[in-house]
Amino acid sequence: MSDVIKDLSELRLSYEQGELHEAQVSDNPHLQFLNWFNHALTANLHEPYAMSLATANTQGRPHVRTVLLRGATEAGYDFYTNYDSQKGLDLLQNPVAELLFYWPSLERQVRIGGQVVKISEQESMDYYHKRPRDSQIAAHISTPQSGVIESRELLQQRFQNLQNQAQTDELDKPEFWGGYRLEADYYEFWQGRPNRLHDRLSYEKQNGLWSIQRLMP
Repeated sequence: MSDVIKDLSELRLSYEQGELHEAQVSDNPHLQFLNWFNHALTANLHEPYAMSLATANTQGRPHVRTVLLRGATEAGYDFYTNYDSQKGLDLLQNPVAELLFYWPSLERQVRIGGQVVKISEQESMDYYHKRPRDSQIAAHISTPQSGVIESRELLQQRFQNLQNQAQTDELDKPEFWGGYRLEADYYEFWQGRPNRLHDRLSYEKQNGLWSIQRLMP
């Protein structure tokens, strides 16, 4: 077993990939996001649609985890989960959240914040039935999500039992599972730069229009 690294102070990289200037970005932050997101897709990054989702309960205790972006429109940014999960409980109490996309090989990250609402039951059903069969089964048996289970073997047994029962029948979407949409009211685009003088541009809505500001690194 290798020794534990005790000093991380000398580990650093210099960011050299690009620049971010006000004259080069879209006035519409969603279009700017799509520009960067499509760049990440065409660069064949590993799961560029993976994003950190930060929520907090009414006591202000934050929770963060990685989820997958499953829709991106002017209306908002969609993800799916178990409504009884920790994230679902947080959003029930405090329906605001923030997303973070980080694409290290491009030296870019995007923060998107806003109110979160449930998407329609029909949209959730449509997406559920697009999922692979085993993912549909997993949604049924993994409840309450984040709840304690005695062993991996018990989880596997639950999965196998439902897999055997539902070999031919179409599975209905569980009532406790579905989608959320983050309705953005804040964006921040970050481009790494040399000497830690990073470019950061934020978008905030004022009187129905987006204003762009440069932030200190």
